[in-house]
Amino acid sequence: MFDRAYIPYGGYYSSPFCRWQGQLANENAITLAAATAKRWFSSKQIDPTIVDYIYYGMTVAQNRMFYSHNWVGGLIMDNKKNVPGLFVHQACTTSTTCIHLAAVHVEQGIYTTGFALMSDRCSNGPHLIWPNPMGPGGEVISENWNMDNFNNDPWGGMKMIQTAENVAKEIGATKEECDAVAYRRYEQYQDALANDRAFQKKYMFPVEVKISKKKVITVAEDEGVMATTREGLAALKPVEPNGVHTFGAQTHPADGNCGFIVTTREKAKSLSKDPKVEVKIISYGFARVGKARMAAAPVPAAEMALANAGLTVKDLKAIKTHNPFAVNDINMAKKMGFDVMWMNNYGSSMIYGHPQGPTAGRLIAELIEEVAMLGGGYGMFAGCAAGDTGAALIVKVG
Repeated sequence: MFDRAYIPYGGYYSSPFCRWQGQLANENAITLAAATAKRWFSSKQIDPTIVDYIYYGMTVAQNRMFYSHNWVGGLIMDNKKNVPGLFVHQACTTSTTCIHLAAVHVEQGIYTTGFALMSDRCSNGPHLIWPNPMGPGGEVISENWNMDNFNNDPWGGMKMIQTAENVAKEIGATKEECDAVAYRRYEQYQDALANDRAFQKKYMFPVEVKISKKKVITVAEDEGVMATTREGLAALKPVEPNGVHTFGAQTHPADGNCGFIVTTREKAKSLSKDPKVEVKIISYGFARVGKARMAAAPVPAAEMALANAGLTVKDLKAIKTHNPFAVNDINMAKKMGFDVMWMNNYGSSMIYGHPQGPTAGRLIAELIEEVAMLGGGYGMFAGCAAGDTGAALIVKVG
């Protein structure tokens, strides 16, 4: 439970998310995040040197990753202030943890203002060679950073999609249910595009991509969202034998970045785009469930966050989830007692993609804006992460 940690209203951004091997495929995620954050600070007329500490979250290795958490600070501050940083990798809940860590340190008075910056580039992922001197003839061990880990948890022993199918079997979810949720999520995303993307423009900030030495393009909208129909979903075959998830009922890898200022109430008010609106961080929850049950992990994390805040689901104005598979939402709704079609208004990672590090951050930005549009109240984010873990964060918009 937090009393002193706030996010300025509008003190956050997310880039568009681009499907892997798309327009962001050749950008180093570290330098692109820093450049985008620097432009965002400038656009808000906020001096980045207000930041005392940076949490940099990333999950897919990039060139010069060793220095990433301090490198981004140098690039953002442009030699005006020396700000230390911490590198955070917690797979798909990286953003939640970065924001939580900043909130903890503001709460404890360690400093006044933290900045959580998260980015990833699933495109052109590393292909690694590990020494293996005891192997036959010293034959090396190779690792494809993305695909090998998508397809095999060394502890759980299964593909990520198989962990979702395990949960689907446990709760009796059907392909028809998963298809219905997938179509509803697509409809909700379309609401975010209404009125010339009015909702997305509340938090989305464009990225600049160098095409050549002389040409820079601006990417202002998501890339790779697939047109979806009920009939199209029904016609797709499950990916796994006897499974319930098709390619239409799961997310896709993507590229992008996002950032959050976390600070005191007084500082948040001075930085807010509307001083009458407060965004208070209320509580955090975490969980790890049994082997190969990743899709079930958001529920105990959400229950912890609610218990820490002294709240129930009925107290929430909105829920956003990282839902790499449709069964994530079906499981949560069934176990926590609400309508699965109510959650995830205006979009979710199932539809616009999953860059991993920044995914939860974008969802939290959307959560804040949705609750503000509803007149204020409590909102909750919850999501799963590789290794059968989950995390949740509750905010109050007042």
